[in-house]
Parts: sequence; structure tokens; C-alpha cells
Amino acid sequence: MNHDHYDNAYISGILQSVKTIAVVGASANDVRPSYFVMKYLLGKGYRIIPVNPGQAGKEILGQMTFARLADISEPIDMVDVFRASDAVPGIVEEALKLEPLPKVIWMQLTVRHDAAAARAEAAGLNVVMNRCPKIEYARLSGEIGWSGVNSGVISSRKPVRREGYQSFGLRVPPRDGD
Repeated sequence: MNHDHYDNAYISGILQSVKTIAVVGASANDVRPSYFVMKYLLGKGYRIIPVNPGQAGKEILGQMTFARLADISEPIDMVDVFRASDAVPGIVEEALKLEPLPKVIWMQLTVRHDAAAARAEAAGLNVVMNRCPKIEYARLSGEIGWSGVNSGVISSRKPVRREGYQSFGLRVPPRDGD
């Protein structure tokens, strides 16, 4: 897959199919990007599981924090990586040991590791690199346009109200098979 450009339907399909997201590198500091991404996604109805060894056993945004992915007892749909690129291979290997496997490895803005992405894709996982699910959700739902940002998505379709705070849901339908 070309990880320099993602089709809107690919991103939309992922965001519509996942329900439980493990955020590796979650922070309890409310000015850190991982914190406000978790808060936003919680508001959209996603189940968020923070992963941070230094915060294990404590709550972040009311969600119990785990030291590692293997400590989580429920199935994970997506692993959202808020760590440096050189940490990604270890996180992917840990994710590939989970039963059942997650559907998606998502690497945050500035995070990219092509070899780890290829390893995850070979195991059947979808991969997104150098993107933020908060930004992508807002862009594809039209919310980002509320602040005057051009989302690049033009639609005359009436938004369908979904669960969550001020959420109109994603406007881009997933591709067939997603």
C-alpha cells in the first residue's frame, strides 16, 4: 500500500469499523496531544484504553491505564501509536501476539516505520502512518470546517446524527469490502 496518500474511503472505513482503541503512549497531562485525542475519541463513542507503563493502574480520562497491550483483557480493534518511530517495531510485534489480532495499526503524526507497517500488513492488519484519527474524523465528518478549515470534502448530503458530542458521523462511505 502507498502510505504517502490514503483514500478518504480507506480512512473512513477504518474509523467506522473500529470501536475499541488502545492508545500506546497515552499521557495523563491534559496539554499533551495524546490526551486531547483520547478525549475527542471518547466523545465520539469510541472505547479508549490508555497504555503507558508509568501510569499503569491509574485512570486517564476515567479509563484504566495498562502497562502494555498484553495486559488488556478485551479485544482491541485499533492500536494508536503515540511513540517515536523507532518504538513502532516493538509495538507491532506486541500487537501481533494479541488474540484476536487488532484490525488496525495507526501511527500518529510524524510517526512512520515502513518495515513495521509491512510486517503488520503481511499479518492482515490495516496500517495508517503519519496521520491523526482525531483530525481525520473531524475532516471527514465536516467538523473541521466549523473552524474555517478547508477539509477537502464537499458534500450536499444532509449529515446523519450519530452518538457522541456534536457528532454528525463520517460522510465518506467506506469502500466495498472495508
